[in-house]
Amino acid sequence: METPTIEIAIGREFPKKVIPLLDNAKESVYIIVYEWRWYPDQIGTQIQIFNNSIVRAKNRGLDIKAVVWDKIISNKLNELNIQNKYIHDSRLLHAKLMIIDGQIAILGSHNYTKTAFDFNFENSVIIHDEKTAMEFTKFFETFFY
Repeated sequence: METPTIEIAIGREFPKKVIPLLDNAKESVYIIVYEWRWYPDQIGTQIQIFNNSIVRAKNRGLDIKAVVWDKIISNKLNELNIQNKYIHDSRLLHAKLMIIDGQIAILGSHNYTKTAFDFNFENSVIIHDEKTAMEFTKFFETFFY
């Protein structure tokens, strides 16, 4: 059994570490996120580069699915033909989780916003481990299906 590899992404490191993982993804990207914003007029910002990496993954034919708390981002994802489930009930969907290719789990405090990527005190971990990723995939599936 392989030992999991864990990377730490603090503050502005998050997009620099996650975008290459998205660009190298081969099969799937599953996301649960509380806040996610789109900035179409700010193409060069880290958040929009991140957003565009999701779109590129979709355009490469990857299975992209998201569970979101915000109706605006749900509508945006619908426009992009990205499958998503909008959840908004009495319990707050506060999780921030991404699973790439069933091999990598990314979780922490980063929302997908300009403020989270550039300003806030945020931290996340990137866990390279199939077993961990599969456990989080089960968690994702409880919301998506």
